[in-house]
Amino acid sequence: MDLAEIDDNGNGILFYGETVVDKCEIVPGQPNVYLLQTTEVTQRNTQVAPLPGQFYLIKTKISNVTYNRPISVYRSEERINSEGVKEIMLQFLILEKGRGTQELCHLRPGDKMSIIGPLGTAWQKPDDSHKKICIVGGGIGVAPVANFASSLPAKSYDFYASFKSGSYGLEYVDANELKITTDDGSVGIHGMLPAALSKEAIQKAGYDVIYACGPTPALNYVKTVADELGIQCWISMEHRMLCGLGACLGCTLETTEGLKRCCKDGPVFDAKKIIFEKPVPRRTPLPVDMEPDLSVDIAGVHFKYPTMASGGTFAFGQNFRGVSDVAHWGGIVSKGVTFEPREGNHGERCLEVPGGNMNSIGLQNPGIPYYVKELLPKMIGLGPAIITNLAGSDIESYVEGAKLLDKTDCDMIELNISCPNVKAAGLAWGLSAETAYYCVSAVRVVTSKPLMVKLSPNAADNRPIAIACIKAGADAISLVNMVHGVAIDIEKERPFFNNVHAGYSGPGLKPLALRIVYDVVEEINKLPEEQRVPVVGIGGVSTWQDAVEFIMAGASAVEIGQAKFTNPDVAMDIANGLRTFMKTHGYKNIEEMRGIAQVKKPGPRTDEKGHYQDLKDMILKDKPVIANLSHR
Repeated sequence: MDLAEIDDNGNGILFYGETVVDKCEIVPGQPNVYLLQTTEVTQRNTQVAPLPGQFYLIKTKISNVTYNRPISVYRSEERINSEGVKEIMLQFLILEKGRGTQELCHLRPGDKMSIIGPLGTAWQKPDDSHKKICIVGGGIGVAPVANFASSLPAKSYDFYASFKSGSYGLEYVDANELKITTDDGSVGIHGMLPAALSKEAIQKAGYDVIYACGPTPALNYVKTVADELGIQCWISMEHRMLCGLGACLGCTLETTEGLKRCCKDGPVFDAKKIIFEKPVPRRTPLPVDMEPDLSVDIAGVHFKYPTMASGGTFAFGQNFRGVSDVAHWGGIVSKGVTFEPREGNHGERCLEVPGGNMNSIGLQNPGIPYYVKELLPKMIGLGPAIITNLAGSDIESYVEGAKLLDKTDCDMIELNISCPNVKAAGLAWGLSAETAYYCVSAVRVVTSKPLMVKLSPNAADNRPIAIACIKAGADAISLVNMVHGVAIDIEKERPFFNNVHAGYSGPGLKPLALRIVYDVVEEINKLPEEQRVPVVGIGGVSTWQDAVEFIMAGASAVEIGQAKFTNPDVAMDIANGLRTFMKTHGYKNIEEMRGIAQVKKPGPRTDEKGHYQDLKDMILKDKPVIANLSHR
């Protein structure tokens, strides 16, 4: 049972609230390390200053990230201000890496930030002043151990610091012996941590206790050596966190005593108790003179890049020409076109929401005859492969539209079966395997164009639907379309959109979309190799990292929608990011990377007799128990 972070009078000992930035400066010689200083004016006399090793959860007051970032304290100072109120000056060393730290690193004096702490366990000082102490800091991990070092008597410890290039965070370190290693040899010893802190060096120095913080491989190394030599070792661990208070149980680490929370039981742990994951072997980078091949072939169509401008967000290819180079796209998917022209929905059509947006456009388009005559030729002239998104309300409109498109020079048809089927009470064709098979089969008969079928995330299970589409003649599968959502106008006391339901898209959709892509690819891989078709991933793709995730999940390419609105150069940025990642990780082409994250996992059998046969078996096995329950 956790002890409450309050005193006997119910006053909190932690600080939670706003503070003002005193300064935020780049560390000299380091392109992405910043010193952030703020001052908390205590709200109660029970609030405490941080101990070395503890951390705070911090975030910019105006932020595009949801959660505060855990940042270890580099330095703190308690003082009384002119009004007689206790203040605590806090300094943090921050590595600019992800979105949250990027925001923190570019704060200015006077900016406000959200802060809670101090949190976590502190370094445990030696119980014997005569013990010989070794302190180890690697990269940004130097901050909490440098803070600890400054709390010890001068010259009472040896300090080993390891960096990629240069050095920082050592201003308050007054060691008996200070040794620095750098990967590039710019400062101190050329090499990584073992170049200075070898097993033999530790033995020779006769250290009684080691304190370490840094990258996981370095901590694993220090723990291994300490265990072999029988030396007490304390390490500060890092983990992604949500609440930071021990309540959510999201930041657990493997230990010899079971799962432990990094935020509450740590971050400082007895190294003997930590179980490190086996290190993943590093991939060999491509030769300096070798460029990876970013092109892909899908259903016989060649794409220069594995990126497509998603239908509905790029119109017909002309709108973005004034702000970005369309040639950086592998393909362009047209706005959804129907056989007959459509005016679209009335009323509000779009709404920004957390993690993306909602829209209710209503398939506004000029109709396929006009599209074929006036718009398609201009699209073809842009250079990328052209995919026409074909929508419809009934089988007849799909078929007639496909007949017209079959006679054109578009490279592929994307069959959108997420549209309402007016003959089936407004339900989408793609919500069941039966209706999907029926619709795809009908279109397949009237066109020889490569046919990619776009599925909806609103289906209960897209796996049997995808298989049905393949059996009906689909050459590829794209997924997912938008998720149905509802917004309420609280002032007007009614739904925000006239149609009530609207489509949700944006970064918040990515985990759902990625899961569906992963599962559908896994299901397709069960087919004989000659029956398998490519999958194109859609949903929340905003960065090259997103694209890598979809490709590793098994997608051959990705479609990008909303991200174009805020970053018209997103296709170029993703292509450049992919190129660099593939070079550094040794991928010669997209196919080498595709599906590499697919793993065999236990689960229900999806055989011809039913999708949850294992569940049926379990029910039959426990039939007597179920019978007894039914009589109660």
